[in-house]
Amino acid sequence: MARFDVYIYSSKSVPLVLDVQADLLSELATCVVIPLVPESSAQKEVASRLKPVIRIQDKNYILMTTDIAAVTRKSLGVFVVNIEKTHRQDIVEALDFLLQGF
Repeated sequence: MARFDVYIYSSKSVPLVLDVQADLLSELATCVVIPLVPESSAQKEVASRLKPVIRIQDKNYILMTTDIAAVTRKSLGVFVVNIEKTHRQDIVEALDFLLQGF
């Protein structure tokens, strides 16, 4: 399990989650994730920097940064893809905006 890995999640409203926890902490029983919801089902946000569009397997998802949570690693489903190369900057900026306001 690596930072910026996307996993299937067992929820109709949240089909995917993004692991944002540092790789150094991969031995913990829990990890910090951000839900990814289909763009078509997400409300339009004023602060798009806080909730960027993430493209995964030819589909657009919204990174629901404000819904960040800790879950057990056992609750994660099948690995889908690592999006560090394509979306790292957007993800880090969204987390910075949430936690530091800039």
